[in-house]
Amino acid sequence: MNDSKESLTYKAAGVDIDAGDALVERIKPMVATTRRAEVIGGLGGFGALFELPIDRYRAPVLVAATDGVGTKLKLALALGIHDTVGIDLVAMCVNDLVVQGAEPLFFLDYYATGHLDVDVAADVVSGIAEGCRQAGASLVGGETAEMPGMYGEGDYDLAGFCVGIVEKDAIIDGSRVSPGDILLGLGSTGPHSNGYSLIRK
Repeated sequence: MNDSKESLTYKAAGVDIDAGDALVERIKPMVATTRRAEVIGGLGGFGALFELPIDRYRAPVLVAATDGVGTKLKLALALGIHDTVGIDLVAMCVNDLVVQGAEPLFFLDYYATGHLDVDVAADVVSGIAEGCRQAGASLVGGETAEMPGMYGEGDYDLAGFCVGIVEKDAIIDGSRVSPGDILLGLGSTGPHSNGYSLIRK
């Protein structure tokens, strides 16, 4: 145990609470642009509240997905471009919902770093907000974790979590596929967020 008379503070431990507060204030307008009518309350509570639109469904089923953008973050860090990985993060999660027929409802993010750079984090969240607008999902909350010693200088990691809703008899699960069905193949616009461990080689 440390016998020092100095008081222990988050700041002394390398965690800047003021920077975290500044980030929240910076991103509030971005988050507001994603708001759906079903959102109850605002940013900053312990948990996000969302009223399910069950009046539009006979037998609603919730669908949840979580994902990240993998080593594409290395590319974002090398280029200093951080907003697009936010869009990618939302897309990775939302894609896992829509392939099951679900409508995305809301999204939460997790941003972890060794030292919180408010400008970089705000760029990331601006991309997340853009991704949510494109998907029609509300950005209802998230977690910013500043963990000194866990990440290299300037590094950060991202994860996202999305919840959607689908009518039970409209779930797409492959069980109705049968011989004679028409298979459509759509060309990709690029690698998106998959395969960057190979691409970077």
